[in-house]
Formats: sequence, structure tokens, C-alpha cells
Amino acid sequence: MPVGTGYSTSDATGYVPDEDQMGEDFVQFLSNIVKIFPSLAKRPLYLAGESYAGTYAHCTYNHLPPPDGCLTRLQPYITKTIFSTANPPVSLRKIIVGDGTLGDAATFEHVPTLTTIETYPQLIGYDPDVYNYFKTQEHLCGYDLNFTYPQNGHFPTLKDPSFGFNREGARSKLSLKTLAKQSSRYQASSDITKRQLARREQWKRDLSNRANGTLDPWYGCSIYFELLDYVTNFTFPWTLGEIDLYDIPDALNPEVPSDPTAFMNDNRTRTALHAPTSKNWTDLFEFPFGGAANFPFGDPSPAPMVFLSELASNASAQGVAIVFYSGNDDSLVAHRGTETVIQNMTFGGVQGFTRPPATPWSDDEGNFAGIVHQERNLTFVLFKGAGHLVPKSAFVFVREFVLGSNQTGLVNNGTGSVVGGESAPLEADVMPGGLAIFYGDGNFATTTASTIAPSATLAAWSEFIATATTTVN
Repeated sequence: MPVGTGYSTSDATGYVPDEDQMGEDFVQFLSNIVKIFPSLAKRPLYLAGESYAGTYAHCTYNHLPPPDGCLTRLQPYITKTIFSTANPPVSLRKIIVGDGTLGDAATFEHVPTLTTIETYPQLIGYDPDVYNYFKTQEHLCGYDLNFTYPQNGHFPTLKDPSFGFNREGARSKLSLKTLAKQSSRYQASSDITKRQLARREQWKRDLSNRANGTLDPWYGCSIYFELLDYVTNFTFPWTLGEIDLYDIPDALNPEVPSDPTAFMNDNRTRTALHAPTSKNWTDLFEFPFGGAANFPFGDPSPAPMVFLSELASNASAQGVAIVFYSGNDDSLVAHRGTETVIQNMTFGGVQGFTRPPATPWSDDEGNFAGIVHQERNLTFVLFKGAGHLVPKSAFVFVREFVLGSNQTGLVNNGTGSVVGGESAPLEADVMPGGLAIFYGDGNFATTTASTIAPSATLAAWSEFIATATTTVN
């Protein structure tokens, strides 16, 4: 929650220079608020946030049950500051980060590209040639990381996504800032014409004519952005307009309206929250970080992954639990990136999880909701059918695994047994996504439709991928 986000206002000199200063400012905010509400000093505090909450997020208190707790949206830098404060103003209970940018750009954007394709092969039209191409690009960039349980040594330093990139080319178009400006919708780089299939075949011929093992000179190791360009140019229904980076099955164009600007700037809302009326709320602006440049989002601070092992050690020592969760349909901050961070950090004296996450959990109706895994004070939850934002099963998740102490998925360090058991199919690196892709006009529900590949296509892909993935990871 750096000054200038949410409803907070700032002049040109008031922006924080980095995340460490943001953490100090927020702890000072907590000190001030407990002076006004002294009872908050002893009540358990849950620091929760999503997406860039892996680095920073705007915050509000949320009156969720039970009454002796409170939920707030925060992030790892704030937690680090609290742990380094001699007499912290609050009683930290748990840290929760969802679909978080815990790693650098290579880790959270590009490493997951192939597993994203395996989750939703619809993105490439179930085409084995295209799959093998991206598999090769992944290997050339060193993004084909091998997970072991526990992890056997730290992963090598990953190539910067700009490695091999044509710097005179699409860098500005492919920047994360530009994607954010598109409200998470990625548009095709060129208009779709009747020659779409011909262009697609030409693209594949270009691949076959390229020297074996050659990195694409245009994209370099920005293989996630290369996938997005492929999808929006060659794969129906995304060729109709855009792809929702945060929710793969959503190909609606335009998307369902969700702009909260009118509500956030309604004087009744601002009065209820004691928010200023001198300036209007906006959903996005480029935070200047004291004028920093040449950093992701202009942020000069290291990715949290560089201090997560130390953070986990301090959390265990102080009885503070950590929860990471991801939506299986999120492509921009995909779960593979979060799992990469987990396997590269040390907690409880061991690097990474000792067993692959493979325990199912259910919602209140008994429906399969995803995978949960708990070891040595760290919980990881993967939501089925969820993108960057999670579905109705989020309530069960919060009740059971955030505010509660449900032990489903907990590894017994003595015996290695897992509460709730393990499902062999879930041990794979990929939890298959849904079959349907939805498209049409999001403004009018009656004009939406869905598409599912023919059964013969699905069967052929299943046969292909069963052998193709035996050499992956």
C-alpha cells in the first residue's frame, strides 16, 4: 500500500522510492491505527493480498468472521518489516498471497508457458507441431526446470526474458505495463483476415525452415508473449479479438463490464470510507517509485523470492503461517511460477516440498475444488476452474485454510503420510483445464457461446501428450 494507491493521495515528492520504504510506511500506519483502536494490537492480523501483492497491494480492513480476527490485503515486504521491528504494533497470525508475483518476470511469466499450454491445449488448437516448438523454446531458454521432492539443489539463475530479443522490435508492445493498460486483455498484433489459416501454415513452415535448436530472434526468451501472439493470430475463438490473461477460458470480446470507477467515485462510497473527494479514484496508474526507471513496473526492489527463505524461517520462529494459492486458469501469474518459488526456497530446514501436491479438497457441496498441500508451516492451494480471481469455493478456502486450521493435505514429517490422502493423477505438473472456451459479446449474455473440440481431436491430443510429456520436467 504505497502512498498514492487506493484512495490515498500524494504530491510529486511523496511517492516511496522502493518496497522497503513502503513496508516501513505501512508499519507506521499500523502503529497509528492501533492508537485509535487499541484492541487491534492484540487481535490476530491476517496479511492477505493477490497478484502484485507478491510485491505490493492496496489495502482495506474486512470484517470477516471470526470477530477476534481481521483480514487485510498486504504482502511480503510488509511482513519482512514487521519481523524486523523490535516491538511490532500488531499480532501477525498468517500471511496469504494469491496468484502472487513472488518471483521475477522469468519465473512468474515465462517459466509456466508450456504447462499453461498443457493445461489448455485449446490455446494452440491441439497442434503437436506448435507444442513441440514451444517445448524447444522453453529448453533453449533453460525454463524446463526439473522438480524433485524435496528439491535437489537450487535452480540455476534464469535467463532474462529479453535474452535473444530483437530490441528494435516488439519490446514496448510486449511490456507488462502495456498489458496492464489493456485491462488484462491481450489483443492480436494484426487484423484477422480470411487468409488466417494460410498465415498459420506459413508460420509453421517458417519453423520447419529454421535451424534446429534456434531461439526465435524476434521474441527471444519472452516465450509467454510469443504464445499470446500466436493465440490471438491463429487460434479460434481468440482470433475474434482478445485473450483474457487472467482467465484462459474467457474469450468474450468485449468482456463482461466490471469497471468499478463509478462506484468508487460515488460520494456515498467515499463518505462511508472517509475517503478524500479532492481527487478521483482511478483503477490504474504507473507508480513512479521516486522516479525509478528500467525496472519492472518501475519498481527497483528485488523480487520477494530473494528473501522468502529468511521470511519463512522468521515466520516459523514467531508462529506465523504462510499460505500461497493460485487459480488453475490464470496464465499471467500461473501456478507453475508459484511452485517454482516454493521449490527454490528453504523452510523448516528443507528445500521445497518433500511430496508433490496431490491431495484433493472440496467445497461445501462436496465438489472437487482443487489441490491442497501443507508442509512445515507452508500451505499451497490450487483452485480448479479459477483464474486470477477465485470462485465461490473461496469462502470454504478462507474458512478452512486461512481463518481455520483444516489439516487436509498436511504431510506427517514422521511417517510421510498425508492427511486426506493423495491422488496419483493429481501428482502431475498439470491439472487439466476445462474443455469449453467461451466467446461472444460480454455485454449481452444472449450472444455468448462456447466451443469444444471434436472428440477425435481430444483423443488424438491425449495420445500425443501422454508421450510428449515423458521428457518434460
